[in-house]
Amino acid sequence: MKKWIKENILLLSGISIGSIAGFIYWYNVGCSNGRCLIKSNPYYMTVYGGLLGGLFISLFKKQTK
Repeated sequence: MKKWIKENILLLSGISIGSIAGFIYWYNVGCSNGRCLIKSNPYYMTVYGGLLGGLFISLFKKQTK
């Protein structure tokens, strides 16, 4: 388990940062009337932010052959 965490620390940090950013976005901007599916729910926005953070950070991971 420790080896897997060491190998994927960049991805895990991207997911964490994205999740925090998604929650902060929901808290500050959000959607007050409930018509916005993702922005109206803090859980959806946190998961969406984590997904985008993980995808963005994975662009910087070096490819191994």
